[in-house]
Amino acid sequence: MKTINKDNKPELMAPAGDWTMLHAAINAGADAVYLGVDKLNMRAKAKNFTVDELPEIVKVSRERQVKTYLTINSIIFEEELNEVREIISKAKDARVDRIICWDLAVAQLCSEQNFPFCISTQGSVSNSVSASVYKKLGAIRIVLARECSLDEIKKIRANTDLEIEAFIHGAMCIAVSGRCFMSHHLFDKSANRGECIQPCRREYEVYDNATDKSFLVGEDYVLSPKDLCTIEFIDQLIEAGIDSFKIEGRKRAPEYVAKTVSIYRRAIDLYFEGKLTKEKKKEFLTELETVYNRGFSTGFYFGKPSSEDYSDVEGSKATTRKEYIGKVLNYYQKSKVVYIKLETGELNIDDEIMISGPTTGVVNLKLENILLNEKAVNDAAKGDKITFPCEELVRRNDSVYLIRFSTS
Repeated sequence: MKTINKDNKPELMAPAGDWTMLHAAINAGADAVYLGVDKLNMRAKAKNFTVDELPEIVKVSRERQVKTYLTINSIIFEEELNEVREIISKAKDARVDRIICWDLAVAQLCSEQNFPFCISTQGSVSNSVSASVYKKLGAIRIVLARECSLDEIKKIRANTDLEIEAFIHGAMCIAVSGRCFMSHHLFDKSANRGECIQPCRREYEVYDNATDKSFLVGEDYVLSPKDLCTIEFIDQLIEAGIDSFKIEGRKRAPEYVAKTVSIYRRAIDLYFEGKLTKEKKKEFLTELETVYNRGFSTGFYFGKPSSEDYSDVEGSKATTRKEYIGKVLNYYQKSKVVYIKLETGELNIDDEIMISGPTTGVVNLKLENILLNEKAVNDAAKGDKITFPCEELVRRNDSVYLIRFSTS
């Protein structure tokens, strides 16, 4: 049995779909990042890295003491086994920390190369006996089935010394542990091969062939769950002895990664400082609502989801949205001033903006002053080249966005 050390913080793991997301996750305080390469991962339609980029990814991450986990978590066909062997070999050479998988072939091939691996949530591990089987195969961690309740997690924790990982934030799927055939059946795009086009997120109607009439199925998107959000009970997850907290979102935007990671980073740190209050949790929840979400749910942590846990929108309910306005022309490190060109729209004093790029990650700031032709102004318009203070390092050609807040 594993003894829970209350002094050890759980690992905070973030998604990385490209270099901007990777830097955003690292800068926001992630302890580990997970990513995919080209194919054979459950986010084949997301932005992914190449195998040849793995050494640089590991180098950048390790400079900030961040671990790297590579996903090879789709089902594997016979003709792909040699490709899996090659990816594992290159990941090992690059010093990737571990592989995330659920096809037993990948687990076996990792074992043959003496490469650490953990079992993905697609493995539906929901009890300690299953965990012991995977341990015998060489797994060092299990990502629990999303269907596990908090009480069930505590029981599993008490009966295994394997590391336990669980999702704390992000999209949920109507299928069991994310294994779904709907996209494959309708569009020949298999979710189990990372190609899901999410037809479940759409609004559906029932058609009566006898009467030639149809009606919408309720007011909700009945196959589309709300996003998981655990910020209001993150302390209970910490106390359950979970080793790693995972944020979902390799298909979402860099600002989503930056915001969610930073919020959960602060929440975890405050818990161990004895300062995580109900008021802080409420503040954090409001911040999480500013980036992409379909509404929030507690998932399976306190029992099976109800009808209230389904989304009522196809897209996002975020309280903010970004609008592209221009690019960074230069950044003066000594004076900490950024020089940008407005390519569209306008900016005003007190506007909130976001700057993002593949090396910068995501930087948010509020405009407190603007200089145009070295003169202080209250606003700037398309075509203007302006400067303003920016404490964090940004880079030439980074994109600049205006953040607009919802009026609803």
